[in-house]
Amino acid sequence: MKLTKFVLVTGCALAMLPAASRAQSGFTLTTLASFNGTNGGNPQAELIQGTDGNFYGTTAYGGTNGYGTVFQMTQSGTLTSLVSFGGTNGANPFAGLVQGNENLLYGTTFYGGTSNNGTVFRVTTNGLLTTLVFCNGASGAWPQCRLVQGNEGYFYGTTAIGGANGTGTAFQMTTNGALTNLVSFDSRGYSPYAGLVQGNDQNFYGTTVQGGTNGFGTIFRMTSSGGLTNLVSFNGPNGANPYAALVQGPDGGFYGTTFHGGTNGYGTVFKLTTNGTLNTLVSFNDTNGAYPQALLVRAADGSLYGTTVIGGATNQSGFTCGTIFKLTTNGTLTTVVSFNGTNGAYPQAGLVQGADGSFYGTTEAGGASGNGTVFKLGVASRPPPVFQSVAQMTGTLSLTWSAVSGLMYQMQYRTNLGQANWSNFGTVVTATNDTMTTLDAIGPIPQRIYRLVLLP
Repeated sequence: MKLTKFVLVTGCALAMLPAASRAQSGFTLTTLASFNGTNGGNPQAELIQGTDGNFYGTTAYGGTNGYGTVFQMTQSGTLTSLVSFGGTNGANPFAGLVQGNENLLYGTTFYGGTSNNGTVFRVTTNGLLTTLVFCNGASGAWPQCRLVQGNEGYFYGTTAIGGANGTGTAFQMTTNGALTNLVSFDSRGYSPYAGLVQGNDQNFYGTTVQGGTNGFGTIFRMTSSGGLTNLVSFNGPNGANPYAALVQGPDGGFYGTTFHGGTNGYGTVFKLTTNGTLNTLVSFNDTNGAYPQALLVRAADGSLYGTTVIGGATNQSGFTCGTIFKLTTNGTLTTVVSFNGTNGAYPQAGLVQGADGSFYGTTEAGGASGNGTVFKLGVASRPPPVFQSVAQMTGTLSLTWSAVSGLMYQMQYRTNLGQANWSNFGTVVTATNDTMTTLDAIGPIPQRIYRLVLLP
């Protein structure tokens, strides 16, 4: 049979050439800082990038007194301890920071304070600490959430225990520390370890680790005045025990993770649609990660990025140390990094995408001293796809082209060079390897001219 279709060089694809050397995943991991105890230890929270371009975060332990720290890090990895907690002024900040409208940093400590039930604090970027709230049990206790500043300027957060029922609270706080309890959780959903997110509808959304119809935790919606509606009760197969906050996607849906549950029991990634329907996008299987504990980040490329505490490839000692993954909103998962201990281990925190497009994060352990790391996940250049070969099979044309795993591509065609527009061939393809193949049936059309478009 005569081959009636051919490939032409266009502005979006190159002519068939020998395959060039390409990075498998398109990412590069760099350890920027290793904690040694004195400068902090065991970070469990995500970083934020301040308006000054520096990154700010917390360590759960270490520092001068061993109760954890607040630190500043330059983009090149120079680390400065701003605060060493002493117990009375707070201890063990498990949560990350938020920068308020006035450029001050706000956060929580899980323990410490006058009753050892935790604190809410404010700190300047040069390290001046002010304790705003001493949790006393009745007002809530053990805050492990990152605060969120609502559109009206108040801060909102949760405590894991305490309140009227001893099972956690949601609160509102002014910038000077005046606290108002909005919700005392009960058996319908309790122990909210994660912070809240304000949705496009101005309501707040969050998760509880326990409670609900099946005892495996819930997703809830809360008004700014404390009106609470349970939206989902996890049942195990669709996930269990969500420790992470939610993130709202451009489609209006909320995305999140559960620590347990799913098909294999290793946790899930889910989407909650705007009409309240829960869709499980991923059930982790240990090989691709296990026990996701952190919130997802919606990246500039439209994908979601996250971490799992363990799982992934085994290191030289036969252990797994956690992963970084990339997930398209339709559920295609790519493991970007498997930590090995030397480059970090057990990431309990999510990522933040910096102004330079790279991702920054922390690991709870590993690194030079075993006390955790701060890392940078650099995004490699996005090389244009290259047609590598074309082959005729029985009634079918096989087009093989280069790709970067996780990136999205659209094949297009014309039937002659004089046509003004290109037509899409098939649907958008998310690459799963560094070489992909598209098949087209050989039909009565005399010719087709193909090109590949790398999507944003």
